[in-house]
Amino acid sequence: MWHLTDTPVTGALSSSLRKILAEGFGAARRSRFIQGLASGQLPIGAYAELLAQHWFVYETLELATTAMADDPVAGRFFFPELFRVPSLEDDLRFLHGPRWQSRIAALPATTTYCTRIRSAAFGQATGYVAHHCARYLGDLDDGQWLGAAIWEMYNFRRQGYRFFVFEGIDPELFRARYLHRLDSTPWSLAEQNTLLTEVRAAIGLNLDLLKELGSRWT
Repeated sequence: MWHLTDTPVTGALSSSLRKILAEGFGAARRSRFIQGLASGQLPIGAYAELLAQHWFVYETLELATTAMADDPVAGRFFFPELFRVPSLEDDLRFLHGPRWQSRIAALPATTTYCTRIRSAAFGQATGYVAHHCARYLGDLDDGQWLGAAIWEMYNFRRQGYRFFVFEGIDPELFRARYLHRLDSTPWSLAEQNTLLTEVRAAIGLNLDLLKELGSRWT
């Protein structure tokens, strides 16, 4: 598994988190698979497979969101407007047709990623928030860059592209709101370190998935 350098908790939790996420986003951008998609060098099937693997990850994460909604800490990060599964299903239906579920399968790296979410995010606020922010803050940040590149290179017009569209959300304002909520939650120092460790793990699992996709398509 790819490993991030350790970042100690100093000052606001969001400051340490942003450093970890920025490092992870940079590594994702540099991956062969993302570079291939962003430059339009890969076939549309590669993009469809990325969405398929995302469906497995987000389906697991959003089940955790529902399970943790009543938790006094995790519930502070219940934002149903972020849910990606409905948009992913619309995209996959457009790309694969009405029988899309029979045409996708989780890759080994995806299965490992989902297993980690099930282990860390169900019943543990720190694990849940770690996986939640690693995915959704990524979507609201680097995902917007990738979405714009894919939109241009593959000539999408909404259909097949809805994963990247957050209806009614200003990404910059929402990120600021999210990070403020993270800092205003009364985490202990141990909980902060546990959360950041799990964020590193989540980012590493995503990069492992991109590496596996790269080995299949580049």
